Amino acid sequence: MIIVTGGAGFIGSNLVRALNDRGHTDIWVVDDLTDGTKFRNLADCTLADYLDRDELFARLDGPGLPPIEVVFHQGACSATTEWDGRYLMRNNYAYSRDLLTWCLERRVPLIYASSAAVYGGGRVFREDRACEAPLNAYGYSKLIFDQVVRRVLPRAASQVVGLRYFNVYGPREQHKGAMASVAWHARNQLRDSGTIALFEGSDGFGAGEQRRDFIHVDDVVAVNLWFWDHADRSGIFNVGTGRAQTFNELTQPIVQHAGRGEIRYIPFPDHLRGRYQSFTEADIGALRAAGYDQPFLDVATGVSRYMAWLDTHG
Repeated sequence: MIIVTGGAGFIGSNLVRALNDRGHTDIWVVDDLTDGTKFRNLADCTLADYLDRDELFARLDGPGLPPIEVVFHQGACSATTEWDGRYLMRNNYAYSRDLLTWCLERRVPLIYASSAAVYGGGRVFREDRACEAPLNAYGYSKLIFDQVVRRVLPRAASQVVGLRYFNVYGPREQHKGAMASVAWHARNQLRDSGTIALFEGSDGFGAGEQRRDFIHVDDVVAVNLWFWDHADRSGIFNVGTGRAQTFNELTQPIVQHAGRGEIRYIPFPDHLRGRYQSFTEADIGALRAAGYDQPFLDVATGVSRYMAWLDTHG
């Protein structure tokens, strides 16, 4: 049996779909469907069972548990604007810590979602404690779990992999609302108004020239599956393309795909000052050293692929 927490969410549902494409249907999806619209992400997927997030540990410790091959732990509150620290620590940190303990005791591989938010406003994005200084409570909730993992890795008898996702975009993110990718919002703005709004200059960058490491969700899923295929590799790894590109570059293929539209620049919001990453670029040296050698989509290719998917899926 394969467990995917957050399996109705953005990355989780794409991972379930990819597992199906590999022939796996023995999957427990774990999620919180308070937002029932997320069911759409799983409508074309085949599962063995669905569990609410609060049911998981009772099932794991109950009778008749089938052998668990791997846990892909993608579930978390991913809102960088959430400031209820107690909620984030329960949902993101404590739940992950308890799942790690269960996996280590039973020698079940755990591949989990960390985040580039752990790096904050720095300019060096390397898996090193000296580079980590989150700007928000979400980033801190991810960092403190990574610290626990670092302590247990030297004595772990089974695989533990933390993947620090950079700016992920692609299919099945529509439920994320304000936290959906810039590509998703830009496409909707262009459809509704004929323009795309980007921020004016900030942190020394010109209008729309803030730079992020944008990575297509297909690449993120591929990295997850590669580590499952290589159970002898453990550690914490950045998952980005290794190349920062501007918001202007990101929106160009959206305008080109639509065949119309223009970019307008809006004032930088006061509530994001000091809490916004104007630059991210993954150092993927550790990922490459671990043996992952596949190329990553650039934004021109990846965003064009995403726009074509939206044309057919809405």
